[in-house]
Amino acid sequence: MEVDATPEQAMHYARSGDLSTEVASLARPLVERGKTPGIVVGVLLPDGSMHFFGYGVTDPKSAIRPGGDTLFATGSLSKGFLGVVTALQVHQGALSWNDTLGQLLPPSVPLSSDAKKITLIQLATHTSGLPNQPMNFQTCDYFIQYLFTGKNFYRHLSRDYVFHYLAHFKAPQRPDVHYSNLGYALMGYVLEQRTGVSVDDLVEREIARPLGLKNTGYRPETLPGFSTRAHGFAGDEPKFVSRGKPVPDWQFTDFMKGTGGIYSSARDLLTFAAAALHPEDTPLGAAFADTLRVRAPRTQEAPAVAWFVDDLDGQRITYQIGVVGGFTSYLGLDVERQTAVVVLQNSFNWTNTVGHKLLVRLSRAQTGSPSSPTFVRAKPSPTENESPPAVRSE
Repeated sequence: MEVDATPEQAMHYARSGDLSTEVASLARPLVERGKTPGIVVGVLLPDGSMHFFGYGVTDPKSAIRPGGDTLFATGSLSKGFLGVVTALQVHQGALSWNDTLGQLLPPSVPLSSDAKKITLIQLATHTSGLPNQPMNFQTCDYFIQYLFTGKNFYRHLSRDYVFHYLAHFKAPQRPDVHYSNLGYALMGYVLEQRTGVSVDDLVEREIARPLGLKNTGYRPETLPGFSTRAHGFAGDEPKFVSRGKPVPDWQFTDFMKGTGGIYSSARDLLTFAAAALHPEDTPLGAAFADTLRVRAPRTQEAPAVAWFVDDLDGQRITYQIGVVGGFTSYLGLDVERQTAVVVLQNSFNWTNTVGHKLLVRLSRAQTGSPSSPTFVRAKPSPTENESPPAVRSE
């Protein structure tokens, strides 16, 4: 996560007050430098207004500029939806955060003694000791294939495959925060076992329908934005596919889809963010509020449920990121100042250069503080092209 290198950069928006120019200065260079074919930035301001800015194209063949309703694969932003559904079950009494896998999974599932002790809250906060994925021959083989083709290297992780892994799982001596797709896959399976409803339908019933999210789901072909969706392209990964070449969308097994299978739009994701920032006095509101609570205080990447929290000299940014075949996504909140930023790219890039910077600049505009965060330093951006930005704003 990059933040501004100097106080002057952090105060740029506070002095100009021009949101479209501010967003363009951060996002447009990513397209101009070939980092991504297209990018959408959505901003939720304290007054509840949403603003969307699109640059580049959804696909060079169509030359359509992405906008607030363009459909993107969101990768691990899916975990945020799964986290809220799980918290809702906890608040309704169907589950407890302290339930263990030994209690939650059927007796027929072979679990090691360490696996039996893993709790639901450990799965939700990436503190279970589980790895991101099992590192064995098949995973390595599929990962090598991915480097040359872009195909999903999680495609072998079926329910039975993961259960076999859990039968031999040994927890690390000092468990810490360790990002784990396996953990969220198990959360999804537990939800399906306890409710008798698929993860797809749970997200639709408990979140998408109540919030009016019309362009969010696990089956993109059924969503209104499918015909004009963003197509994915190689970026920092896969290593042996040229940047800018098309790569296939990842197809997840039923067991793994809850970890990264959701498609959504910037508008729907800001609506999701607004529900987190303004939880109503309802079970769903309580679930959103619960997911934001930090469970293990740290200055950087403090874990909440599906969210992480960074402390930037007193400004707390709560965020999620997603990287999946051909796409990069970011959703960040400044809970105190009631602002949110979403950034969607149709290229796989490890470094997020827009979200944190923009949230800090929005904060400085409200507080008038010239100080700049210090825990991460980014190189100053090069001088921007002075031509008018290609912006779509609402």
